Amino acid sequence: MSKPIIRPIEKKDNPHLAKIIRKVLVDLGVPKIGTAYADKALDCMFETYQRERSDYFVVQENGTIIGGAGIAPLENYDGTICELQKMYFLESARGKGIGKLMMSRCLEAATSFSFESCYLETMTYMTAAQNLYKKSGFQYLDGPLGDTGHFSCPVQMLKKL
Repeated sequence: MSKPIIRPIEKKDNPHLAKIIRKVLVDLGVPKIGTAYADKALDCMFETYQRERSDYFVVQENGTIIGGAGIAPLENYDGTICELQKMYFLESARGKGIGKLMMSRCLEAATSFSFESCYLETMTYMTAAQNLYKKSGFQYLDGPLGDTGHFSCPVQMLKKL
C-alpha cells in the first residue's frame, strides 16, 4: 500500500469526486436537499474551484481517489471569510490521519489567499468530523454566516486564521 498523496484537483477528477461525495453523503444519511448533495458544483468541481481565492485538493491512494476538500470565499458574505467545502472521504480513508493532513493543506491555502477566518457547516451527528474541526481550532457558532444554500446543516463553526 502506498502513502496517500494530496494534490490539486484536475478536470479528469470530476466524475470520480461527484461519485465519492454522493456516496459518502448517502452512506451517512445526509438529506439530499439543503446539503452538498444538491450542489450543481458536484459535477464540475474542477471548474468551480478555478475561480479566484479558491482551491480544491484530492487525496489518492494507490492511484485511486479516496476523498477531497477545498476552500473558497464564503457565499453571499461580504468579508474575509472562506469556507471549508466538500471535505469527504470514503470509509476506507477514515481514521488514518488523512483528514488532519487535508485540513492543514486547506487552511494553508486559505491563509495564502489572505482570508482571516474559515467557516464550515456540518451535521449534528458527524461527531468524528466535529472532533477534527475542534482539534484544528474551529469553534461553534450560534447560527449560519452567509447563505450557502445548505439549510439542512444545523452545525456551523468558525476558525480565526
